[in-house]
Amino acid sequence: MINLVPPELKETLIYARRNRMLVRWVLAFSVGMIGIGSVVLASNMYINQSRLHYKQSVERQKTQLATQKLEETKQRTEDISTSTKLAFQVLSRQVLFSELLQQVGAVMPSGAVLQSLSISKLEGALDLQAISGDYQTGTQVQINLADPENRIFDKADIVSINCTTATPDDRYPCRVSIRALFSKNSTFLFTNAVKNGDAR
Repeated sequence: MINLVPPELKETLIYARRNRMLVRWVLAFSVGMIGIGSVVLASNMYINQSRLHYKQSVERQKTQLATQKLEETKQRTEDISTSTKLAFQVLSRQVLFSELLQQVGAVMPSGAVLQSLSISKLEGALDLQAISGDYQTGTQVQINLADPENRIFDKADIVSINCTTATPDDRYPCRVSIRALFSKNSTFLFTNAVKNGDAR
């Protein structure tokens, strides 16, 4: 087959075909770039939304933790405060019996013996029971305990003195019951001893 197309037209047709193919490739490449750009843009939007969501979630959790810690700390502080108050109330009623017995024993008159002592239901009061050889000695017990120079009690009152007939086997026929009241700054109360630095 003989080609009668002039060389210029022939060359133009070749370049036209090449241009058409090049345009197709450019369009395909552009479509591909638009697709890739859309995917990247959508991914960025998703990542930004996820990051914002997680940031808000973290902030909420931090706020909740801070609130919970505050409430927990407040509760623990209240518990400690209550425990401290309770301990102080208990200690304020504690008596240093070791020192008290020595001091009471030292002021007992000759012919009298301390039998027992117990904390009275009255706050700061003590009930003492002693035995003595006679009524006079029994009253002297009360006088010695109430003496301000002995610095044991603010006040000591005789509740009762009962004397029976003396027998050879019973050297102490009189039973003396005394109620004594501690002073507020008595060194025999534990809390006062702590304040003064004398607690043992």
